Amino acid sequence: MHALLMVTLVVVSASTAFLNEFNKIAALIILSDADFLSVFEKPQLDALAYVFLRLHSHGLQAIEIFWGLWLFPFGLLVYRSRFIPRILGVLLFFAGFAYLLSSFTSVVLPQYKATISTFVMVLEFGELPIIFWLLIVGAKAQE
Repeated sequence: MHALLMVTLVVVSASTAFLNEFNKIAALIILSDADFLSVFEKPQLDALAYVFLRLHSHGLQAIEIFWGLWLFPFGLLVYRSRFIPRILGVLLFFAGFAYLLSSFTSVVLPQYKATISTFVMVLEFGELPIIFWLLIVGAKAQE
């Protein structure tokens, strides 16, 4: 059940992040000096490109919710496993909480984002140990 929830949240997160990249592509198209955009003046094109870049930024803040949510079932699976150290599961919980806190602050309380981001960034590094553990220890052949 937890693995299915984790995969579902990862799929939602990845597909939403992929769709959010269209905002960057739109900004690039607007700034590409295409002939069909010649009816607009340069300041208008710059403003429109900026809007799409801001949309991309706000989209990432929303996607950050899913980046945090999928770490909870993953952390639980790691914590319950018998071959991965439990502390890595706990660190994943902290990282998931950090992503949710960062996203919440960005969306609801943007004036506190700078204050929270330093604290949250430290917690988000809780993902790194599981990556290194899986690369180093997880790659070894089991006896």
